[in-house]
Amino acid sequence: MTPADRIAAVTSAMARAARSVGRDPAAIELVAVSKTWGPEAIAPLIAAGQRSFGENRVAEAQAKWPALVAATPDVRLHLVGQLQSNKAAEAVALFDVIHSVDRPSLITALGKAMAAGKRPDCYIQVNIGAEAQKGGCAIADLPAMLAAAGAAGLPVVGLMCVPPADTEAAPFFALLAELARRHGLSQLSMGMSADYETAAMLGATVVRVGSALFGSR
Repeated sequence: MTPADRIAAVTSAMARAARSVGRDPAAIELVAVSKTWGPEAIAPLIAAGQRSFGENRVAEAQAKWPALVAATPDVRLHLVGQLQSNKAAEAVALFDVIHSVDRPSLITALGKAMAAGKRPDCYIQVNIGAEAQKGGCAIADLPAMLAAAGAAGLPVVGLMCVPPADTEAAPFFALLAELARRHGLSQLSMGMSADYETAAMLGATVVRVGSALFGSR
């Protein structure tokens, strides 16, 4: 399949899933997760019309994206991986959206970095499956995290999660959607290559898809 074919396949499947529950597919942003892929793999997706891309690490993104963005200024960069507090200023400078705000120290660092002017949209990452090895705040800590983010001036637009692997994702997506409703947030970053259709049916406004768009190496 060509990059255009892969984009069309994912977009069509996502649209069918959204329409099956009465949602507008246009309300869902497709982010192509380009971590570990070089410019030679990313450029064909850009040429095929993809504009939102996700990276896991600041340093990797810094190495490959400035030239790509210079050539295509309307690209939107999403940081979807864990962020170290000492990289907060660099992340704010490079990314348009930060999905993994998950602890008070990072909120403080991002607040200081954004004081200079640029203010990327932020998602609070919730450890929706209470997994010790995963990032994200505990569900019980979400109100305090949102309060701290508000006090620091972060533009929090929604919640993000990565459900447990090898488990039905739907209950976790439904729980994240309920938490967002409870706290008056409209945006949900959830769903990857294996479960983006389920996420589209359960309220995702951003899905983060890697292998289904980039194919095999």
